[in-house]
Amino acid sequence: MDAQQYHVSFKGVQKSYDGVRLVVKDLNLDIVKGEFVTMLGPSGSGKTTCLMMLAGFETATHGEIYYNGKPVNNLPPHKRGIGMVFQNYALFPHMTVGKNLAFPLKVRKLPKDEVDRAVREALDMVQMVDFMDRYPGQLSGGQKQRVALARALVFNPELVLMDEPLGALDKQLREQMQYEIKKIHEKLGVTVVYVTHDQSEALTMSDRIAVFEDGIIQQIAPPDDLYERPDNSFVAQFIGENNTLRGKVDAIEEGVARVTLDDGQKVSAIAINVDAPGVPTLLSIRPERVVINPEEENMAQTVDGHVEQMIYLGDHIRCRMTVAGNDEFIVKIPNASDSKLLAVGQDIRIGWMTDDCRALDAN
Repeated sequence: MDAQQYHVSFKGVQKSYDGVRLVVKDLNLDIVKGEFVTMLGPSGSGKTTCLMMLAGFETATHGEIYYNGKPVNNLPPHKRGIGMVFQNYALFPHMTVGKNLAFPLKVRKLPKDEVDRAVREALDMVQMVDFMDRYPGQLSGGQKQRVALARALVFNPELVLMDEPLGALDKQLREQMQYEIKKIHEKLGVTVVYVTHDQSEALTMSDRIAVFEDGIIQQIAPPDDLYERPDNSFVAQFIGENNTLRGKVDAIEEGVARVTLDDGQKVSAIAINVDAPGVPTLLSIRPERVVINPEEENMAQTVDGHVEQMIYLGDHIRCRMTVAGNDEFIVKIPNASDSKLLAVGQDIRIGWMTDDCRALDAN
């Protein structure tokens, strides 16, 4: 597929504000119609700049952005027909909720009866019809965000951009809005490009996640692929909770790396971006994949661990251990009777399957 066949395409896009440092470096990203794609990364990684270039509020220094197969670099924001939701809501304070939603429709010179119908339908979608005559100053943060979402959708755009839209909300409301936005996306079938630094938000909502760091997409994949099969140590650390063990590669055979850990213990892991014996590596193992006191004949990899801390979290026990020099090695143990057998200060064996451990770059 070329750029004309995708709903959104970034082709070799770069952005610099000072002519020296590139905030976005050679971005290539294709998004199909109806997809929910999240740009995820720490502050300063380039994700919001990419969104603003797509919206038309920033101009690409190099490369081309396509929307519906047409280049839009020189098209002003109001001619792109894209819905936009901001973290700070960006509602007109002097207009009622109804008039805020009517504004983008009146700009498009729609008849009054069509405007009234579209406003009511959009507010009904976010359960805010009863607030039509209120002003933004009379609404809570969650209500303002619902209105901002309705306004972005009221003119039936094919593409909606969301820049940290839930960042100002408390945890419970944020989680509720995540499910509501995803439900609306599935109902309407619009394409959504969503920016956040919250990885749990990205995992919950996205069809695919593009992980940004230093102006580059480190990996783009569905949420389960990112979590289970990270391409490098940055992605492994940024997505979900992750344990790391440092070591050196002794050999690589049929995609499996034989590794000597820093304390001399030997394990095996799937070789991802280590390519030769002798190179340092960072092993990645998710806390829920680790087994306490395994039956060694059924467990491919076993090592020694020392229990440092036990934290009760209701449905599971969070056990912090020292393993091969890492004193922040976490094991999540289901809250069952066998978890009572552990105690702080205890030396135990732990294990995992080879497929659950990945040998990544040592950076």
